Amino acid sequence: MRTTHIALAVLVTAVWGVNFVVIEVGLGHFPPLLFSALRFLAAALPAVFFVGRPKVAWKWVIGVGLMLGVAKFGLLFVGMDQGMPAGLSSLVLQIQAVFTALFAAVALGERPGRVRLLGMAVALAGIAVAAVDEGTSGPLLAFTLVIAAAACWGVSNVLTRKASPPDALNFMVWVSVVPVLPLLGLSLFFEGADADLAALRALDGTGIAVLLYVAWVTTVFGFGAWGFLLRRYPASSVAPFSLLVPVFGMSSAALLLSESVSPLRWCAAALLVGGVALTSLSRTGGPTPPLPTEPAPAEPLPTEPLPDGPVSAEPIPAASASAGPVRVSVAPIPARPAPVANTPTGPLIPESSPTRP
Repeated sequence: MRTTHIALAVLVTAVWGVNFVVIEVGLGHFPPLLFSALRFLAAALPAVFFVGRPKVAWKWVIGVGLMLGVAKFGLLFVGMDQGMPAGLSSLVLQIQAVFTALFAAVALGERPGRVRLLGMAVALAGIAVAAVDEGTSGPLLAFTLVIAAAACWGVSNVLTRKASPPDALNFMVWVSVVPVLPLLGLSLFFEGADADLAALRALDGTGIAVLLYVAWVTTVFGFGAWGFLLRRYPASSVAPFSLLVPVFGMSSAALLLSESVSPLRWCAAALLVGGVALTSLSRTGGPTPPLPTEPAPAEPLPTEPLPDGPVSAEPIPAASASAGPVRVSVAPIPARPAPVANTPTGPLIPESSPTRP
């Protein structure tokens, strides 16, 4: 990769890592479900009027919008509002790579190899260590909600792979439209209209800046730049940069929010990042091949015009060694789907997209 593009990849992961600190600040201004709804509203408008119609079927837009926008971000924001630290959230959320591999094995028939299975075991060990640390220093329910958010992210990744959107930015803008009304409805039901109206009346410059950051900087710029890199380079070259997200997340939380990082949490971080690296970067075995069947009957050889006469209806006899090479008809091999790369704050993006946290 070119130096400028490496710098761009690092910048995107820094933006996504700091995003957890910005979410923590935003939760001081908005109820969590209302905050999530406003985030997607700001990301969708006015961009939806400029990106054109969705380039995939509506069922994929709606499915990813519900799983990613409503379930994943709703659970994440509620978990952080219930006391899950921003730095630890940025780390624990990366367990989505393990959920993605598990769901892909069930839904897509992808067989995880030994290295990937080892990576999943190491990452789960990191989650166990983080749970022990959080259980002694913070609310375990909030920790569980973030784990559930990571699982929903894994489902949305598999749905995105099935959709294979050719334009990542177009897809993300339309996906952002879907969660707005469901999240507003959930906010009115669980958080109450009085709390929502009070938050909107008290909206100040900090609240507006927070909304613009989580909507435009992390979504529009972040996914747009990530998609640009995936169009220019293989997924295996771009995906490893996503492991920097929890590094920036934990570092920015420690610097800006004075979050302490215990030795047990550093141990959990090492295990989780190492396990996610093995899970994300190892190759899958692919779907299980079908059992062999009876060979298809051979097709007759093509016919050619005779030198001085009409087209012959008789098959051309087999050529001898002196008569020149024999033409062989080879059936075209169906192309396999393009590999996908995992994005740390959003769904998988096809590597060969013609046009991504």
